[in-house]
Amino acid sequence: MGKEKNPRRVADNEAMAKLRMLRTSPQKLNLVAAMIRGKKVDRALTDLTFSNKRIAADVKKCLQSAIANAENNHNLDVDELIVAEAYVGKNMTMKRGRPRARGRFGKILKPFSEITITVRQVEEQA
Repeated sequence: MGKEKNPRRVADNEAMAKLRMLRTSPQKLNLVAAMIRGKKVDRALTDLTFSNKRIAADVKKCLQSAIANAENNHNLDVDELIVAEAYVGKNMTMKRGRPRARGRFGKILKPFSEITITVRQVEEQA
């Protein structure tokens, strides 16, 4: 009588995590995402830990969530995971303003973005 189970959005050897409403521009967030793409997860976590970018802490949290999803929900081996995909999207933009000279109004846009991280299990070659 219940609903059927939703089909998986990723392959059997993959897991995913998504973080929305990050208070930074997509361009800045993509610099951090490019830093971890294609790396092993332990190396990516180390790079994010010691990064000087403010948003790196939130990206690290999302990566840890993807690793936990892989381990707990999909029974994947954490030691064989790599960051298969890390892509960034735009979210809403807060519109603010500031009065300027001669009765004008200076527009201030405060963008939000989102990041999706997919980890994949790959067997190491001996």
